[in-house]
Amino acid sequence: MHSRYKILGVDPGTLALGYAVIEVDANKISLCCVGTIELKKFSDQQTKLKEIYLQLQEIIETYLPSQMAVEAPFYGKNAQSMLKLGRAQGVSIAAGITMGLNIVEYAPKKIKQSITGNGNASKEQVASMVQAMLNKDLSEISLDASDALAAAITHYHQSKFGVPSTNVKGGGSWKTFINNNPDRIASK
Repeated sequence: MHSRYKILGVDPGTLALGYAVIEVDANKISLCCVGTIELKKFSDQQTKLKEIYLQLQEIIETYLPSQMAVEAPFYGKNAQSMLKLGRAQGVSIAAGITMGLNIVEYAPKKIKQSITGNGNASKEQVASMVQAMLNKDLSEISLDASDALAAAITHYHQSKFGVPSTNVKGGGSWKTFINNNPDRIASK
């Protein structure tokens, strides 16, 4: 992996789709953009899906990420809602594929675990942690946007560090990992 690259995070939705682009440079993360594609104003699903596709492509053309991290739909009781969410995710992935991005999906629990240490954390807890990680006031962004940002940061963590192993400098224990990566320790 290059020392400098960008990741687009996407939290798919049919009423609002969150997106965020981060840049990684020498293990430092900076925020390029974060926001929400508002889809409530469109009455039919085809138009919503077209908007997702076109607006994500515009974001990709503007910021030139090489990778996309997409939050995968979670299990839901309403089959119709899950179908719509799956379509939004599929169109998001298609936009990334068309633009040549490497794409990875993450389950919501995986993202929450990566960001907060708790797979059952609330959206608000995730938002608070990404704000602390970036040391930036993100109180004005939507929870969909902070979820997209969390997906991008999760992908950075997974691709850079993963779980401590022989791939991580210093070997296989958590203690070694922490000692060799003090910048990765979250403080209260």
